[in-house]
Amino acid sequence: MGEAGQVPVRGYREEDMRRIVVTEFVSLDGVMEDPRWTFQFQRGPRADQFKNDELFAAGAMLLGRVTYEGFAKAWPVMEEGKTEFGVRMNTMPRYVVSQTLASADATWGPTTVIRGDVAAEVARLKNQDGGDLLVHGSNQLAQTLITSDLVDELRLMVFPIVLGSGKRLFPDTLSAPARLTLAEAETAGDGVVLLTYRRSPTEQPA
Repeated sequence: MGEAGQVPVRGYREEDMRRIVVTEFVSLDGVMEDPRWTFQFQRGPRADQFKNDELFAAGAMLLGRVTYEGFAKAWPVMEEGKTEFGVRMNTMPRYVVSQTLASADATWGPTTVIRGDVAAEVARLKNQDGGDLLVHGSNQLAQTLITSDLVDELRLMVFPIVLGSGKRLFPDTLSAPARLTLAEAETAGDGVVLLTYRRSPTEQPA
């Protein structure tokens, strides 16, 4: 163990690794798709701080193509883009995973396109310097990272609503249960629950 509550990634020394942090808005039944349904809730200043902390703790963003294109279109013209949070969103380095994107949007800051074997390429990025990689949204990418055992921390903002349908965060294709350790839990705003999970230490043989 390094800092309090942190768990080293299996197979690597903690000091050599940057982490993959997946942050999502989810419903009670795990739906993360098109989170405009979150707008009906007041999440409050503590939840805003939750998002602020994760952004400024990261060194770069790691995004799927759909989320990247949405962000690249919205963030440069958003009023929030003028805030300290928005400036960070618009200027921090980012990686976009896509087999079809011809090139990155030159109007939205420094971006590298990742192609080929996603798990292998992301594992390679984790061995580089540069701080944590923060994944927003990006359903397909998030599921690939979870299935490939590359996620070190999950930061979930769980809203008190059951949607019944839509893309869910967790895949149905895990080869084995993925046990996590609850690092933080608190409630904010209109009953929104802020959860931080980290990968559990690998059990050692007796």
